[in-house]
Amino acid sequence: MSIRRITWIGILVSLALMMHGVERLLPIPQLAPGVKLGLANIVTLVALSILPRGDAYLIVIIRSTLGALLGGGASAMLFSLAGGTFSFLAMAFLMQYRETLFSLPGISIAGAFLHNVGQLLMAALIVETFNIAIYFPVLVASALVTGFFTGIVSDMIITAITHARLQPMGLSDHTPRPRNAKPLRHIESHETTRL
Repeated sequence: MSIRRITWIGILVSLALMMHGVERLLPIPQLAPGVKLGLANIVTLVALSILPRGDAYLIVIIRSTLGALLGGGASAMLFSLAGGTFSFLAMAFLMQYRETLFSLPGISIAGAFLHNVGQLLMAALIVETFNIAIYFPVLVASALVTGFFTGIVSDMIITAITHARLQPMGLSDHTPRPRNAKPLRHIESHETTRL
């Protein structure tokens, strides 16, 4: 694993934890258990766009664990890991068809939806009843709104990273490049030749 990839993992974990903290401070009405803005979903989408899937999932695990340790306890970690894993699997699969079948906001909506499903299933296992499925329509509606918002923000961040050519070395093909942007590997090899 390159130093640049390790650096990106550290940066994205820090951002996810910061967003987690900000989200906890926002006065959002609790319409149903598990309904949140899902700001950490932005980090997962960015990670899936610029890093290998293994690195992106590592970020999900680290931020879920540290987020629970910083506030929430063991139950919060279980909910976060369940939602994060369901969301990650859905988005990692759909990212293969980005720009051909799905837009980034569409992928984000799917991730938000499955994040809610994962947390709902974990809650059902903990309380040992599926009666909480009554909240399902609210969770679907919230996934549409929050998923679209986080998808738009993620798209803007990924575009900025691509324009600035900040992708980890050798992974520039993960992110669709703007028309006038040169591949990162080409830039590096050109600079090496000049030296």
